[in-house]
Amino acid sequence: MKNFIQAGETITVTAPYAVNSGDGVLVSALFGIASNAAAISTDVEIKNEGVFDITALSTDVIAQGAKVYWDNTNRRITTASAGNTLVGAVTAAMANGATTARVYLDGCVR
Repeated sequence: MKNFIQAGETITVTAPYAVNSGDGVLVSALFGIASNAAAISTDVEIKNEGVFDITALSTDVIAQGAKVYWDNTNRRITTASAGNTLVGAVTAAMANGATTARVYLDGCVR
């Protein structure tokens, strides 16, 4: 197929802020996990499909399968939808006090 560009599980975006490998990155409607460190306004590869351990709001209690959102202000996963971006669902329950959530990203633009 002559118009195919790439599979899309990993895409290149311009880092909206300095990131480290493993950090969540939100660029408008695109969300993924940084594959490498990048300075603000430089290219970074993000993986937008798969299961990742991502920093989360430690006071949230999240049931397996629950939808989770990216809080771009605090750069973490939360159950609060207001003002945040839906990014996926948790694959393992998260208890109060935990600082990471195991999140399934499906690569969908929301």
